[in-house]
Amino acid sequence: MPAQREELSLQNKVLDKNKQTRILTLSAITMQPPPPTPSPAPPPPPLAPFRSLLADALRFWEPRRIIYNLALFAVAVAWLILTWPHFRPALALTPLFLLSILALLANVCYSAAYLIDIPMQHSALAAVWRHRRWLLLLAGTLFAILVECYWIADEIYPDFR
Repeated sequence: MPAQREELSLQNKVLDKNKQTRILTLSAITMQPPPPTPSPAPPPPPLAPFRSLLADALRFWEPRRIIYNLALFAVAVAWLILTWPHFRPALALTPLFLLSILALLANVCYSAAYLIDIPMQHSALAAVWRHRRWLLLLAGTLFAILVECYWIADEIYPDFR
């Protein structure tokens, strides 16, 4: 009980004005301002991860676009050679212009691979995907050859009789 009374008396003790100002000035002298903290590095822009994924996709897909175009060109040349007398009228300027538009559309369809590749690179399967995305190239090229053969046989071939 006496320890509690001593504690209470210390809590309720009032300092006189002289002592109080000396304590305040002493504490003001000894207090140092906090050292400046280095500002944190700015956060990376939100597009930085997307840019790296896009760059990786471009490095993979764009060199292989040549293979894709050569495969489609080889199929078109095979159709032309195997049915030569039939396609002779197709070598005029207007049909060749239409075929070049179809080639342009085939390249637009090739770019659809990015719609699959970029999200897959960002997923948990990214490491596996980077080693297996050639399967998407193979499937897409075979599908394009199938569409090309259909288009030639059903849409172009009957026009030149």
